[in-house]
Amino acid sequence: LQNDSAATFTITCAAPGSNVQSLGEDESYRLEVTSTAIHLDAPNSLGVVHGLQTLLQLVQVGPQGFGVPAVAIKDQPRFPWRGLLIDVARHFMPVEVIKRNLDGMEAVKFNVLHWHLSDDQGFRVESKKLPKFQQMSSEGMYYTQAEIKEVIEYAHDRGIRVVPEFDMPGHATSWFAAYPELASEAGTYQVEHKWGVFNPAMDPTREETYQLLDDFIGEMASLFPDQYFHIGGDEVNGKAWSKNPKIQEFKTGHELRKNHDLQAWFNKRLQEIVKKHGKTMLGWDEILHPDLPKEIVVQSWRGQKSLADAARQGYRGLLSSGYYLDLMEPASQHYAMEPLAGATADLTAEEKQRILGGEACMWAEYVTPANIDGRIWPRAAAVAERLWSAPEVRDLDSMYARLKKISADLEWAGLTHRSNYRLMLEILSGPNGPHALKVLADVLEPVKGYAREKARDYNSLTPLNRLVDSIPPESDVARDFASMTTRLLAHASIAEEQDTMRKWLATWRDNAPQLWPVLKNNALLQELVPSSQNLTSVATAGLQALDYLRAGGHAPATWREQQLAMLEQTGKAQAELLNMIVPSVQKLVTATKPE
Repeated sequence: LQNDSAATFTITCAAPGSNVQSLGEDESYRLEVTSTAIHLDAPNSLGVVHGLQTLLQLVQVGPQGFGVPAVAIKDQPRFPWRGLLIDVARHFMPVEVIKRNLDGMEAVKFNVLHWHLSDDQGFRVESKKLPKFQQMSSEGMYYTQAEIKEVIEYAHDRGIRVVPEFDMPGHATSWFAAYPELASEAGTYQVEHKWGVFNPAMDPTREETYQLLDDFIGEMASLFPDQYFHIGGDEVNGKAWSKNPKIQEFKTGHELRKNHDLQAWFNKRLQEIVKKHGKTMLGWDEILHPDLPKEIVVQSWRGQKSLADAARQGYRGLLSSGYYLDLMEPASQHYAMEPLAGATADLTAEEKQRILGGEACMWAEYVTPANIDGRIWPRAAAVAERLWSAPEVRDLDSMYARLKKISADLEWAGLTHRSNYRLMLEILSGPNGPHALKVLADVLEPVKGYAREKARDYNSLTPLNRLVDSIPPESDVARDFASMTTRLLAHASIAEEQDTMRKWLATWRDNAPQLWPVLKNNALLQELVPSSQNLTSVATAGLQALDYLRAGGHAPATWREQQLAMLEQTGKAQAELLNMIVPSVQKLVTATKPE
């Protein structure tokens, strides 16, 4: 509290923050900037943290130095749970990677780090009670308990809670590598290197299973201070249970008709253990079952319908469907996903109160410490705004303008989403320099959804060192070109903008000869030869279409047919990459009139 009346920057914090942050704490703040002073008022330290981040976003550099526009802002989040999931099981992320992403989370006012710490491909936390986890299940890549505490403290100072996830009873092969007695099928297990859904699952019928889980959860509950404990619970196919006669006998004896009922039995026992250790259970939407108490929280990855179903049954829920950053969708798509729309729109006011918010998810099949920042940022900021701001805030042009600004701010704060892109291009291009490769890379995007896993066999040992692993999920250049195309076809563009379009198209058309020396001598880049050739063809068609449109719009019918056929082919993925100027050039060609 600053009492000096002469102060130019006054922060008033009515009460200290909690030693352990909790869901639903007041995160509001009021920021007023006048010509002579800045006043930031908040009921606690969380509001101060958020207000300071808003102030930093307002700072501008002018002729007289740094300045802030005069504003009066009264702000608070719409949802109390605004999270980012980082998967460190499939590819391990060192502490410094987690910390810099916590810095990014603070900047955009995320308040929960959902730390996915175990899966089939690895178990990433030191257990002193059950040391085989780090000895047998981590391949030497895990966080010591001291490092866990360090991250939790670092997050707390930034207003961020840390919620651990240990996936069970499925996605648990790494558990069995250390403690095979947990599994439904006897045998020797090892950490998986492939991706996918695997059959092994914990044996829910043995008391020894719950005794071990009791020991482990008790230890982790002491390590992680947050109220919530995520047990996973997703993608249990039940095949291991169906093959085990004793488990089938158990199902019959307890009148459990389906494997889903057996999983509910397991989850109920698990919930009792979690509660015994003072925690509230959280799990993916497959755990939803009327036998579970209403205090649990259901996280929906399958869509708004399961979120609505949970709310109607009295359960609190989180939305992650539509916020999967690993699927490489554009920020606009994430921004459009509203937790209280679609199937949840018809909920009553009381039921809507059970929607706590949501989480962006960074699953790690195709990320490394070098490129994870570029897979999260800046798109995650669009999710953060959706969860903070009013649902009426939806203008995409405004969102992208502000996303460009926050992207630069995040880089300044230590994130590497832009600098590592440039560095990876330099590494790939070698002594020839990255310029020609960047011209091509800037108009490409990785394939979307789950297309990569269908393109070739990947596993946790596959090097992620190709162009598809280096480029951003969304091409700013292609989006800007698309906007110019839209304005041109609406007769709203200016001559200067048309000249810019021509310069871009000419640069793309002429890039192949400059890029060829880079591609021919690099085994990692030779797969890009078709993409480079396609860029030449697409850009040439774009220039020709502009000429026809300028000359009155008529074009030979044969030319139109040939170009549209070519564009249909070049629009398909090459080397797991998509040429993102193809749709715009298609619009230009289609706008011509056949003669």
